[in-house]
Amino acid sequence: MALQTNITNPRVKAARSFTLSSSTSKKVANKDRMFFIEQLAMMLETGSDLHTSLTVLAKQTENATLKKVISDLSDAISEGKTFSSAMADHPEIFSTTYVSLIAASESGGYIRRILEHLVQMEKQRETLTSTVLSAISYPAFLMLFSFGMVVFILAVVFPKFGDLFTSIQDQLPITTIFLMSTSKLITNYWWLLLPGITGIIGLMTAWLHSSQGQHIADHLKLHAPVLKNIFIKIYLIQTMRILSLSLKNGVNLVDALGLAKGVVKNLGFNAFIDGLLNNVTQGRTLAHGFNNSTFIPPIVQQMISTGEATGNLSMVSERIADYFQQDLEKLLKLVTKAIEPVMLLVMGAVVGILVSSLILPIFKLSHAVH
Repeated sequence: MALQTNITNPRVKAARSFTLSSSTSKKVANKDRMFFIEQLAMMLETGSDLHTSLTVLAKQTENATLKKVISDLSDAISEGKTFSSAMADHPEIFSTTYVSLIAASESGGYIRRILEHLVQMEKQRETLTSTVLSAISYPAFLMLFSFGMVVFILAVVFPKFGDLFTSIQDQLPITTIFLMSTSKLITNYWWLLLPGITGIIGLMTAWLHSSQGQHIADHLKLHAPVLKNIFIKIYLIQTMRILSLSLKNGVNLVDALGLAKGVVKNLGFNAFIDGLLNNVTQGRTLAHGFNNSTFIPPIVQQMISTGEATGNLSMVSERIADYFQQDLEKLLKLVTKAIEPVMLLVMGAVVGILVSSLILPIFKLSHAVH
């Protein structure tokens, strides 16, 4: 869609004054891509055509990688390529979802609208990510702090009592004997433990990225207690957002499901989406696939059935995503509140064992002296 250029428009001048990132790193962060899309939508709204908008944004961008990408997009447009095909040449920046939705908008002539929707989707995804990270940050800090404290006591405090406890070795509590042995292991073989621990972490990471490890991890996310309640909600939010955005902008249901499959990173859930695709291509309803799933909540099954029956599937999908995003926030707050006292109890128990393992032998020594 060709729009008239209006470079003198004050909003365009304002857009020029922005920079997408003060960083000159080689990577393109999500915030940089999102800001680029937002600024492009704003410039199209002011009346600037696509090629001019890209040229202006390329000049004002300081991130070297993104600057090169925007310049390539501008050159491709001037050579007669469509915007979607130009974006497809940069899959490291623009996902299949971006390319497909932009392609659908080009045929309908509403690129600006889809860009605004993409920005909204990115912001909602960032909100979801921030919610999850904030929920796990405090328990993770407590775990790291506890681990660091235990290592410090074993590496620094316990060795000072080694010679003192030797005289009553046969009278030491089992916990003291175990901790003294662990302390000697840490102080004498720390140079071997560090690469060993690093190697174990590396092997576990490699195993999790293997087909077997990924299959087991994905299965646990969908079936393990507590975990499934969190991850199923996350996957439903992602799927429903893409379905709503795609259907709202003219993408057919089969392609919309394909885009959703590309967003969700879980083998089991993607197998569920494959089942939905098979049902739809065979002439069955979308609700049929949802109703036959063992892990989809009944409320989703009911709302999908209602959405198909009333012809408002895009609106219903958006409502489902909004509902589960709010529900997920509440669930994560409850889980965090439940974890905090448990972590504090564990820390208290660990500290109690450490202290008692030092104090009891000292009491025995004092009795022996008297």
